[in-house]
Amino acid sequence: MFNSAKKFERELNNLTVPNRSFHKLAVERQSTLTKPLGSLGRLEELACFMAMWQETERPKSDKAQVLIFAGNHGACDQGINPFPQEITLQMVENFNKGGAAINQLAGQNGAELNVILLAEGKQTSDFTKGPAMSEEECLDALNVGANSVDLNSDILLLGEMGIGNSTISAALCLASFGGQSKDWVGAGTGSDLRGIELKRKVVDLAHSVNAAKLGSSFEILCAIGGREQAAICGALVAARKHRIPVLLDGFIACSAVAPLSPHKGIFDHVLVAHKSAEHGHALLLKNIEKDPILDLDMRLGEGTGSAVALAVIKSALACHNGMATFVEAGLTGR
Repeated sequence: MFNSAKKFERELNNLTVPNRSFHKLAVERQSTLTKPLGSLGRLEELACFMAMWQETERPKSDKAQVLIFAGNHGACDQGINPFPQEITLQMVENFNKGGAAINQLAGQNGAELNVILLAEGKQTSDFTKGPAMSEEECLDALNVGANSVDLNSDILLLGEMGIGNSTISAALCLASFGGQSKDWVGAGTGSDLRGIELKRKVVDLAHSVNAAKLGSSFEILCAIGGREQAAICGALVAARKHRIPVLLDGFIACSAVAPLSPHKGIFDHVLVAHKSAEHGHALLLKNIEKDPILDLDMRLGEGTGSAVALAVIKSALACHNGMATFVEAGLTGR
């Protein structure tokens, strides 16, 4: 899908637009259902959002795909995580055996789970010494993400796994939205105060070393991103091309697509599943102008928040499609 950096940037500037006529039809249907208008709150908005992107008055969520991209990071050589990188591969194995939280939540909500280990777990380069990925490596990850999307899906859920990737996320947010490293760096998988301070220094150093390479969305991904972040971007853009609504997980998944934010409307087909307890997510949500569906104090990642939020979307569509109208129910007053 993306054979060059220029092709990727062209895709970002040639986005499929929402079909607002179907949004209007869905809003009109909501006004006829046996309830006070607006009484189901956000559920009504979610149903109309899905209708707009699926181009139908009666949207569905029967075929939900969860994509979890896993990768390792050279920046871990700087001691940014209290856990060894072997955990990434071990967690992928746990996913494949059905033993992780996302396995239970995806199964509970009828979603198909696909876990993709990028580059066989090979770590990126250490971004405190230069770019994390070459152009070829970044394109490879983008294309893995794009090609992993099931084009028959009604909705796509995106998540990740990668030891050290909360530091990568903070660096991406700093490059995309500015501020200071302390605005974006949090505890991640369990860093103490000393560990958080180290992560801030690593993020600052990465920005200093790569300052001349933080221009376009693609350049930012190459310089300070990771393979799973690039894959999430590729999947998000591919979904947009085929009008598939996207449900992003928490801080890590949202920060993965932060470099795309200069492209107007890039997140129009995106819902954010939940507000993560991870430091920086509230500010990130403000920058991408998204209101999360849930706020459950979660911070696991791995697509878990998306899977929980999928239940809310299914509930929204069940009401939208299944409720009787005032006429069908024989009720007066409308």
